[in-house]
Amino acid sequence: MSDTIMRPSPISATVDFEADGVQHGFLRLPYSRDDSAWGSVMIPVTVMKNGRGPTALLTGGNHGDEYEGPIALFDLARTLRAEEVKGRVIIVPAMNYPAFLSQTRTSPIDKGNMNRSFPGRPDGTVTQKIADYFQRILLPLADIVLDFHSGGRTLDFLPFCAAHILPDKKQEAKGFEFVQAFGAPYSMKMLEIDAVGMYDTAAEEMGKIFITTELGGGGTATAKSAAIAKRGVMNVLTHAGIVEGVVDEQPTQWLDMPDGDCFLFAEDAGLVEFAVDLGGAVRKGEVVARIHPVGRTGGLPVELCSKMTGILAARHFPGLIKPGDCAAVLAV
Repeated sequence: MSDTIMRPSPISATVDFEADGVQHGFLRLPYSRDDSAWGSVMIPVTVMKNGRGPTALLTGGNHGDEYEGPIALFDLARTLRAEEVKGRVIIVPAMNYPAFLSQTRTSPIDKGNMNRSFPGRPDGTVTQKIADYFQRILLPLADIVLDFHSGGRTLDFLPFCAAHILPDKKQEAKGFEFVQAFGAPYSMKMLEIDAVGMYDTAAEEMGKIFITTELGGGGTATAKSAAIAKRGVMNVLTHAGIVEGVVDEQPTQWLDMPDGDCFLFAEDAGLVEFAVDLGGAVRKGEVVARIHPVGRTGGLPVELCSKMTGILAARHFPGLIKPGDCAAVLAV
């Protein structure tokens, strides 16, 4: 292991992760800037511990424009009591707190994408320092990791909970058990197109049970998507045996992303028109979306056709699209 990785984290916690009871505090990262010479980034954190049991690490705001996770986790931190817990719950409602406050996917400080910054660096950018703290301090404490996501400002998803296909089939099976327990309307066996530097990958390589979500999008949360997140996180804690009770079982439709044909990317800029709504069926070769040129009238739209038969699981959200943007995601 390199000297850089062995350096202590510059982040200090104002909570004691080993103490029983409920503690609300901060992960304090020194950050000198124009408006605060000896300033800090103060990331809210809650830890609840009661006796022996598993540890659940619950995170939201990995991307700052995704809100179901922060809603569910700020609420959970306020309402869950230590006496209801058997084990430990660590809650970080907004991992990339600067991005969360600026309502952007990436950090306004260094443009860092938290979910592409692992394992991080203790002497790196602000985003890399936060990732390093999770990599070396928080993830090793956890048995189960739930990281909330949605589509942010540029994508919209069917509401699903997901885990990944993994080489370790026991680890994989446990992940899918927790996905089932979460109880989202859809459950996904998820394929990542770019897994390098992801929080998911960091947790899974440590052997942790890791599940995630995509609960809508458009840079906002709805009453329905927030309710799915709140119910789901309690189901996960109940299934883990950290909170007593019965899982609130909900019907779910399992989906699979078998290969790269699930993804459709724009090669042209223009105004996007979808031929099918989220959840709608698509057959191989059928038009999923049309991109209308907007530089002048009279131009023919470019058609994006499905490479597979399935349903539309995600779509580009803004009306205008650029080359390279993910236009649609299909699943079976």
